[in-house]
Amino acid sequence: MNLPPAMTTQKQTAPSESAVRVLAVAGSLNSGSVTRVVVGEAARQLAALGCTVDFLDLLQEPLPLYNPDISHDTPAFPALQRRVEQADVVLLGTPDYHGCISSAMKNFLDHFWREFAGKLFATIVASHEKGLTVTDQLRTVARQCYAWTLPYGLSFTGEEDLTDGKVSGAALAERLEMMTRDIAVYGRMLATQRRADLASTEPGFMARLR
Repeated sequence: MNLPPAMTTQKQTAPSESAVRVLAVAGSLNSGSVTRVVVGEAARQLAALGCTVDFLDLLQEPLPLYNPDISHDTPAFPALQRRVEQADVVLLGTPDYHGCISSAMKNFLDHFWREFAGKLFATIVASHEKGLTVTDQLRTVARQCYAWTLPYGLSFTGEEDLTDGKVSGAALAERLEMMTRDIAVYGRMLATQRRADLASTEPGFMARLR
């Protein structure tokens, strides 16, 4: 499991070959980001549930601005593409900036399409306004990329839900527990079906990726 250096994990269930593979993306460039804290906590809980978690912090691993003419030919792109391809679930965390996703998150999403198809998206939004438009934007990206999304998103307010860089709000803790459970359960179901569809000859929206 690849987690931020400052974040440690509790005792975890050892991942198996069939473990759900989660790419957790922290889409804030703020060094003191509350988004990063909550995505990191979700990553720890997912690891404890037996998932294999890859933490992509866009502050520590910045991407150049997406340019369709050259971005896929940069030396760093193949390694990042493999990380996205290997994921069964993409957990996206972003702050709410003027009712929109962060530029760092949008830039990450712009780099990919086929790699998202048939996978599960889950969303975490740091917002003072419930993050509804931001959640809808992330779900729109998922739909355009033929991905699935959980039927709900998680939003939180840093001042109310975090204390000293840790989740302290009871409601947020409960929602995190629900979301990580659902990611593990439904992520596995969709990953199993995605692999079966890719290996079959039956019609379906995954046929274009065979």
